[in-house]
Amino acid sequence: QASQEELKAAYRRLCMLYHPDKHRDPELKTQAERLFNLVHQAYEVLSDPQTRAIYDIYGRRGLEMEGWEVVERKRTPAEIREEFERLQREREERRLQQRTNPKGTISVGIDATDLFDRYDEEYEDVPGSSFPQIEINKMHISQSIEAPLTATDTAILSGNLSTQNGNGGGSINLALRRVTSAKGWGELEFGAGDLQGPLFGLKIFRNLTPRCFITTNCALQFSSRGIRPGLTTVLARNLDKNTMGYLQWRWGIQSAMNTSIVRDTKTSHFTVALQLGIPHSFMMVSYQHKFQDEDQTRVKGSLKAGFFGTIVEYGAERKISRHSILGATVSVGVPQGVSLKIKLNRASQTYFFPVHLTDQLLPSAVFYATVGPLVIYFAMHRLIIKPYLRAQKERELEKQRESTASDILQKKQEAEAAVRLMQESVRRIIEAEEARMGLIVVNAWYGKFVNDNSRKNEKVKVIDVTVPLQCLVKDSKLILTEASKAGLPGFYDPCVGEEKSLKVLYQFRGVLHQVMSADTEALRIPKQSHRIDADG
Repeated sequence: QASQEELKAAYRRLCMLYHPDKHRDPELKTQAERLFNLVHQAYEVLSDPQTRAIYDIYGRRGLEMEGWEVVERKRTPAEIREEFERLQREREERRLQQRTNPKGTISVGIDATDLFDRYDEEYEDVPGSSFPQIEINKMHISQSIEAPLTATDTAILSGNLSTQNGNGGGSINLALRRVTSAKGWGELEFGAGDLQGPLFGLKIFRNLTPRCFITTNCALQFSSRGIRPGLTTVLARNLDKNTMGYLQWRWGIQSAMNTSIVRDTKTSHFTVALQLGIPHSFMMVSYQHKFQDEDQTRVKGSLKAGFFGTIVEYGAERKISRHSILGATVSVGVPQGVSLKIKLNRASQTYFFPVHLTDQLLPSAVFYATVGPLVIYFAMHRLIIKPYLRAQKERELEKQRESTASDILQKKQEAEAAVRLMQESVRRIIEAEEARMGLIVVNAWYGKFVNDNSRKNEKVKVIDVTVPLQCLVKDSKLILTEASKAGLPGFYDPCVGEEKSLKVLYQFRGVLHQVMSADTEALRIPKQSHRIDADG
């Protein structure tokens, strides 16, 4: 939000600091010329309303975007944003045919009931009966990809294979989706399988109001028993900012009516649902708590009761890497028994492992299903996941350092040159501040500080920025805005990709003060709260 007058004042101050004619030393003169040209280029961008708006919104990549030369001048920032998005859309459309959105699920059902339900008396003489038999009794694999045809049309190809106790089958589906307007879209679906005949379907989505939408899905399934029609309609409405209400009506093979309320906030997710239908009617309540940690930990529990019995489920999920989330759920039901469900989400792929432990309600099965995954997770997290993530982060940082090494070296040389050119100006500023008992920067460091004992093996990476910081003092004040301090005159990034801070020890009215500021945090000194007590 700097005004043109503020820009001109800063430009004049830096021009006086870096003007080549002010330096007689040939080396300093060459360095001053380079920095003077950089300041001039920056002022050219910021003094022009159009290029300034582009830079403010999109940074350097916006200035490097092709097509700006044909844009009409004297546009507002909103119009420039719209023009930039248009240019981006054109570039995206050129790459449209190369883009897909693959999604897949692999489910492996495991029968481990022999661990808890043994037939000791009848089969104790059968060879190998002393070892529990764990079997894979079902598998399911599904995959889908999206192929954009135009800006509004998309083709979706999907398929699935399933097997259970030696019997299985599969199907393949093709859907064509068209976005008709900002309020809705329609989709035609064609499918075929070895167990069922051809399938024809139509799905329509429509926003009725800004807070309400409807989805209708009708299908015709052809089989040896004739044609089986089906219709599903969902009406949804925003009840408030975080709450949605749903009404669903399903007619066909398994007709049902369902109503549910879903409340999703930053810290929790709550669902209550009621269904009346054939063959199942039930009521379900579930709650999920979201912890505000970097691993996105969530714990959940649910109760579902109906004609099929009662099921209680509880579990947790946690982010184990940048693209992976691991979760485990224990299911205890009558007459279903006890099961453990393990799920791994990796990007757009889902791996699901339901393990059926027993058909009875055995406390031992519930205990091992609860404690076992926790012990295994914490052991794997400590011995495998944490070392792997640490090594991966180091590799990424090293790669980032290598890719930016030449640029950082240039920034370092420019910063060192700027510091040398600042010496005379800083000397005059200090003399003026001493005369008025004003603000004098005693020491200032910028970079990575290690204060935590658990990180004592990490290397401290800081640079001395006392001179450039003193050069920014004006009328006994120092004001830094919310931006990375690596871009300040005389600064550079000493530890690419790592958290940085600015530590300042300064004197104001003869009293020492000290402050530590995060890299992108705004800073204003002097402040009474920075004062160092005489006793300390």
